[in-house]
Amino acid sequence: MSLFPSQAQQLDLPGADVVYYPNFIGEEKALVLFEQLLKETPWQQDDIKVFGKVYAQPRLTALYGSNNIAYSYSNITMLPQPFTALLEGLRNKIEQEANCSFTTCLLNLYRDGKDSNGWHSDDEKELGKNPTIASLTLGAGRVFKFREKKAKTNVSSLFLEPGSLLLMRGETQHNWQHELPKTSKQVQPRINLTFRKLLG
Repeated sequence: MSLFPSQAQQLDLPGADVVYYPNFIGEEKALVLFEQLLKETPWQQDDIKVFGKVYAQPRLTALYGSNNIAYSYSNITMLPQPFTALLEGLRNKIEQEANCSFTTCLLNLYRDGKDSNGWHSDDEKELGKNPTIASLTLGAGRVFKFREKKAKTNVSSLFLEPGSLLLMRGETQHNWQHELPKTSKQVQPRINLTFRKLLG
């Protein structure tokens, strides 16, 4: 059970199953978690190749897992560290709400408005056919966008609030892309925890 189950919001995206919980974790608790993860996580910055050119990824990342399976995306392969007690507690709480199990947590640190994550779908083969992706926001809120694959002009925006949870399930990754765009506004750091199940 989430802390505020009555506030679950089903997004109106055709061919998708996306649920948003604006207050999954209370404001004070979310701030404590953010500060702890910011300080204790061994953040890394990998290089990515885009159209043949190599760039520093515009965010910092870390990977944790319970089954020691590597996760590969955008020509990056990450090896997981064991779940910490903090991450294990968050995983258990989110699993109860999502009614599924997760093996892996990819953490992203967006240091300011210049850090971003471009259009993509979480459709790597390790995730299976219809993966459930659970995304928890800590720190500053940011705008999150969806774009329909077959009609790229169909774009929907959602402001992810601190302490919020976003669940993407079913055929969402087949039919939609998502991004966290850059912003020229002055924004504080944001940590995004994305829980997923990797298949061995």
